[in-house]
Amino acid sequence: MVHTSSEGQPLLLAREVSFRYRPQGRPVLQDCDLQINLGDRLLLEGPSGGGKSTLAAVLTGLRKPESGSLLLWGFDRQILGSEEWRRRVVMAPQFQENYVFSETFAFNLLMGRRWPPSPEDLEQAEGICRELGLGELLDRMPSGFQQMVGESGWQLSHGERSRLFIARTLLQDADLIILDESFGALDPENLYRALQCVLNRARTALVIAHP
Repeated sequence: MVHTSSEGQPLLLAREVSFRYRPQGRPVLQDCDLQINLGDRLLLEGPSGGGKSTLAAVLTGLRKPESGSLLLWGFDRQILGSEEWRRRVVMAPQFQENYVFSETFAFNLLMGRRWPPSPEDLEQAEGICRELGLGELLDRMPSGFQQMVGESGWQLSHGERSRLFIARTLLQDADLIILDESFGALDPENLYRALQCVLNRARTALVIAHP
């Protein structure tokens, strides 16, 4: 078990991290340094193709850096284990890389937490949904949390799907959540709601966005 209360210990520390997709390709990341402390709220902005999503994939353990060091609570991935790393650092990928499964709304929310859910899980899921402005959707769907969604079920709008992905990420109760372009489909009112929910609920958050 990793203890997360070490005084002065960064949550995540990257030193001179480099990454390329092909051995002879150009580096997408080169000598990147980053320190994230518990409780930080960080915004990473940059143009398309600048390596933001690649950095997120490296931080979440989905990609292995070519060189450099990456530590979570002072442990590297080999010591901590990939499963534990991914439990503690969770990402909502870009919209086109995220999915609504042909299952219940509850499953789509809580699939990364545990299944079947406890009453407390469902209570927290409802609270987050209502903070994100999805309360009207819950009330409108005939079966509520048990409503089938996805291709063969209730069709969610672009903005509803975006907020579902944010809720799914928050409900995994990770030390660090990374939201990759998660707010782009939201109108100003729902963007404000979603951002406030993330600020209130996430222990530590890194938001990736276009300028």
